[in-house]
Amino acid sequence: MNGRGEVVCVTGASGYIASWIVKLLLLRGYTVRATVRDPSDAKKTEHLLALDGANERLKLFKGTLLEEGSFEQAIQGCDAVFHTASPVSLTAVHPQIELIDPAVKGTLNVLKTCTKVSSVKRVIVTSSMAAVLFPLPPLGPNDSVDESCFSDPNACIEKELWYILSKTLAEDAAWKFAKENNIDLVVMNPGLVLGPLLQPSLNATANMIVQLIKSENDCIPKNYRLVDVRDVALAHVKAFETPSANGRYIIEGPIVTINDIEKVLREFFPDLNLVDKNEASELVPVFYKLCVEKVKGLGVEFIPTEATLRDTILSLKEKCFI
Repeated sequence: MNGRGEVVCVTGASGYIASWIVKLLLLRGYTVRATVRDPSDAKKTEHLLALDGANERLKLFKGTLLEEGSFEQAIQGCDAVFHTASPVSLTAVHPQIELIDPAVKGTLNVLKTCTKVSSVKRVIVTSSMAAVLFPLPPLGPNDSVDESCFSDPNACIEKELWYILSKTLAEDAAWKFAKENNIDLVVMNPGLVLGPLLQPSLNATANMIVQLIKSENDCIPKNYRLVDVRDVALAHVKAFETPSANGRYIIEGPIVTINDIEKVLREFFPDLNLVDKNEASELVPVFYKLCVEKVKGLGVEFIPTEATLRDTILSLKEKCFI
């Protein structure tokens, strides 16, 4: 499918993953209608307006997750909607208000609007591995993880994993609504996303690298699974461009140790020493068997983890975060 002439909407367009989706869509010739909470906030929009093709084919709209109907203007006339807008935070004082309501009600708000716009062929929702990795009973080290795995809300509530709960409930609500309303829905489930930043602000996952370098966090996990933001963005676009795309897509990398990460960091910071840090409890399990054949079937070839780490650090240096 060629993007020229096709119009698509990206919600939460100023975010980390969404900015890359917008960039890729513009490069592929799409006309993009991007929603942000405040189109007049230059800090949130300047990096989008500076993208190649933005002058000709990018238009900004105001979109608020909890305001019913606020996405109608942006979605009108679109062939596809990429819904990425959702709060990202691992801590919350009022989880229902800060995380769960915006994630669940915001997703339903966007999907309801899509039912009113006959031009929309497909909706691609950004979920997370958070909605995959916390089933009951919990995952064991030799369990296999694929698109059939779903997190259990009760497990999240019991451990007060509010962000994970918000992603789990939002995806569940999306599937139910799509089925009831005959929406062609595809859901992307990325893991821990790193890679270069387009936006001027520091996002939660890139901040992990900043904390490692600045030694601000003495408790760090010894093992990770990383995926490149550029691969995640490409998977989203391919999910629209591939007519046979359907269901969920896990986008996740191989296990990486803190020693692997330190090796790359040392290229830029020779005096850095991470080995004496204390081991944190593994919030997200990593020792499971992973199947990513489905997303590879869309034509996504994963960027090597070392390149992702190197490009993340270069980007953080350019933006003066480290």
